[in-house]
Amino acid sequence: MFLPRFVWLVIFLAWGGEIQQAARAQTQAAEAPFGFSNAKRHRARVPIQMQRNLVVVSCMLNGFGPFNFLLDTGVSTTIITSTALADSLQLRHGERFRVVGAGGTDTGLLAYQTDGVRFALGGVEAKNLSPLVLESDALNLSGYVGVPIYGILGSELFRSFVVALRPEESFMVLSEPAAFRAPRGRQWSSLPISLEKGKAYFHAPVQLNDSLTLTLKLVLDTGASHALSLETDSDPRLVGPARRLPAELGQGLTGTVRGYLGRVTSLHLGRYRLRSVLTSFPDAADVYRRVDVPRNGNVGYELLKRFSLIVDYPHQRLLLRPNLRLQEPFEHDMCGLDLLATGPDYRRYLVLSVMPDSPAYRAGVERDEEIVSVNFLPVNYLTLTQLSRMLRTDDGRLVFMVLRRPNGDLHTVSIHLKRQI
Repeated sequence: MFLPRFVWLVIFLAWGGEIQQAARAQTQAAEAPFGFSNAKRHRARVPIQMQRNLVVVSCMLNGFGPFNFLLDTGVSTTIITSTALADSLQLRHGERFRVVGAGGTDTGLLAYQTDGVRFALGGVEAKNLSPLVLESDALNLSGYVGVPIYGILGSELFRSFVVALRPEESFMVLSEPAAFRAPRGRQWSSLPISLEKGKAYFHAPVQLNDSLTLTLKLVLDTGASHALSLETDSDPRLVGPARRLPAELGQGLTGTVRGYLGRVTSLHLGRYRLRSVLTSFPDAADVYRRVDVPRNGNVGYELLKRFSLIVDYPHQRLLLRPNLRLQEPFEHDMCGLDLLATGPDYRRYLVLSVMPDSPAYRAGVERDEEIVSVNFLPVNYLTLTQLSRMLRTDDGRLVFMVLRRPNGDLHTVSIHLKRQI
């Protein structure tokens, strides 16, 4: 988990002896759950935060809040991950489900469906949303993101509006589909999407090496922090690169998702070609592919953030225009540390794991140590996003760290950052 981890959230519900997808268990009162708080409005501008390549929005629930939610096109129904929040709002406990993870494995985790929840953000609201509530926060999204996270806002928002994401300007614009007019200009490119089981899919040419280019079916996934993930068992021609780095790619409800990192030569989004894209290749045994919607992988926000995006579910298209990040190289962590944010303000950083033979490993950093300072700056002055960015840039840079061992002893290390893939 040395690339900022994405969370593999594979949730199924066991009920009446059958496994059902969560979205199928959910019944919405209307095709478009969200609407404008003021009926005369046709657009709303909503602030967003970018934290560790994930989009965070602040929501009011039943008039209380705000509460941070991840904005995720890869989840077909909204999920509340904080039982404390659900209990404080006295949400009704509806049908109870058993959560099943990768490959149909029983996670031991339970969830229940609630209803009558009013979600409001930036001038829009859903008056009667029926999210799922996890009975324990097995994902610990707050510790990964570095700010309090109370759940995941799924595709209900995207079904209701045309959503324009402007990460470089920290806001999104929600437009009424009937009133929306697509922007014009030579830089804008349009890509058709298909909506299946509550998710958006598109096809894109991926050049795997000098001699092989495949057109792959990919999930549009704003809730994944990586650039590209490909499932090699989805197509016998889809072979990973010879140069690869074994890695723990993410954390699911049943444990660690393993695989390796590599690079594909290029990927085309519309008319734009992105080169040397850092790609995750999960082991087939550690990730469950939905057999009812065959796909080859997904595209996450490390790649998508290079564009101003208009996610247009109502008209089944993705509009994109490059921003200043288009030419930024795709970089992997150059230190070898997987970190977890803790403490009341999420400004204490613990070492979850150290990659074998990485710069941090060779410098003597060990699991369960706490980072006290980096380059003589106390880490409580840094967000987890800032600290992660510091450790994945400038190949060859020297980083000084003070760490606290579990017994309280302090020690100092010097780490030479090194590009590993």
